[in-house]
Amino acid sequence: MNRPLLFLDVDGPLNPYAAKPEKRPDGYTTLRVPRDSFSRDEHRVLSARRRPLRVWLNPEHGRSLLELGYDLCWATTWMDEANRWIAPVLGLPELPFVDFGDALMQERPDGVHWKTGPLVEYANGRAFAWVDDEQSDPDQAYVAVRHRGAGLLHHVNPRVGLREDDFHTLADFARSRESRRATN
Repeated sequence: MNRPLLFLDVDGPLNPYAAKPEKRPDGYTTLRVPRDSFSRDEHRVLSARRRPLRVWLNPEHGRSLLELGYDLCWATTWMDEANRWIAPVLGLPELPFVDFGDALMQERPDGVHWKTGPLVEYANGRAFAWVDDEQSDPDQAYVAVRHRGAGLLHHVNPRVGLREDDFHTLADFARSRESRRATN
C-alpha cells in the first residue's frame, strides 16, 4: 500500500509562532531551543537572536498526525533537527526530512515558494499533502503542472497552528486517496 506523504512544516502549523507572544495557546507547551543546537547554516536561518528560540507545541498533535493515514515527512528549515527537538515533544518517531540543499531560503523570481520544487521532486509522483503557512497561488499552479500525483497544499494560520478543521481536511484527502486505490 502506498499511502500519501504528509509534508510537515514546523513554524506556523505546529508552532503557532505568530500568536500573541504573551499568551501561549491552550494545550501547548513551551520548548526553548538553544541557538547553538543547530549547525551554522541552520542557526543563521532559524534565529538571529541570542536568546533561545521559543517554540510552542501541542503534544496532542503527534497522535492526531499519526492517525491520519499518511507517511509523515518533515518539510521545514529545521530539517533533521525536527527529529531532535520537535518529534519527542509530539510523540512522533524519527521521520524522514526533505533536505532543501541549495534551495533553502532562496527566493524565486516566479513567486513560487522555495520549498515547492524540492517537495514535488521528493514526492516523485506520489500523492501528498503539504501543511505550511507560506503557500500561495503560484505554488498551487506549479504543483498542478509539474506533479503527476494528487497534491493538497493546505495553508495553516501561523497565529493559531493546526486546528481540528485542518485535521479533518487532511483526513478527507487521505481517505480520498485510499478510496481511489481501492477502486483501481
